[in-house]
Amino acid sequence: MTGKKGLVIGIANEHSQAWAAARNFHAAGADLAVTYLNDKARSFVEPLATAIDAPILLPCDVARDGQLEAVLNAITQAWGRLDFVLHAIAWSPPEDLHGRLIDCSADGFAQSMQVSCHSFIRTAKLAEPLMGEGGSLMTLSFLGAERVVDHYGLMGPVKAALESSVRYLAHELGPKGIRVNAISVGAVKTRAASGIRHFDELIDETERKSPLRRTVTTDEVGRAALLLASDYTTAITGKVLHVDAGFHVNGMVFH
Repeated sequence: MTGKKGLVIGIANEHSQAWAAARNFHAAGADLAVTYLNDKARSFVEPLATAIDAPILLPCDVARDGQLEAVLNAITQAWGRLDFVLHAIAWSPPEDLHGRLIDCSADGFAQSMQVSCHSFIRTAKLAEPLMGEGGSLMTLSFLGAERVVDHYGLMGPVKAALESSVRYLAHELGPKGIRVNAISVGAVKTRAASGIRHFDELIDETERKSPLRRTVTTDEVGRAALLLASDYTTAITGKVLHVDAGFHVNGMVFH
């Protein structure tokens, strides 16, 4: 990965899956641009960006007009190219996330789709001109996109839309050598996961029923992202890669 230029969107703190990926990208020799959500988040992200010598550190709230564009403009000015992107953001209004899907508001559904799904499509559009020699676009998903996972609610349909977008983007960008994939992450204790009610029950379920009889680590997710960003996977696109200790093979509905 020496000489490769990458963008990581979604680091919240040292426990983030995006941070584990950034560490692995950096260790393999890549130069990184890193974003943080807002001023409050900057105090957590800036020391991490410093630790990996990230030359670009900018705010990026995809719900705010112009911030995502400003990040890609800065990359254009600094590097003039981009080899890979990891999109690791998702959000839903708590009142909609914690209720039944049938009760979610139209605004809550639209906001969830904007932040968690459409922002990946926007990122792909902005990155496309910088990937003249091909590249890799990656996002993070979860088993709730494919199967019913209790308490995942609204995010299930949103992540399903994200996974479908991966396939369509792979189809559209493939002729330019741009690969598009998702990593379906198993149960990992992160800040984002803390928003899901009864998440500890899912952790217990995973440890009991996954083929490997354990959950996964953020570093395992980070290494999978490194693999998809690297030239070892230049023939893989449109894929949802499960990094979940095999939990997805059980075909269960969780209660």
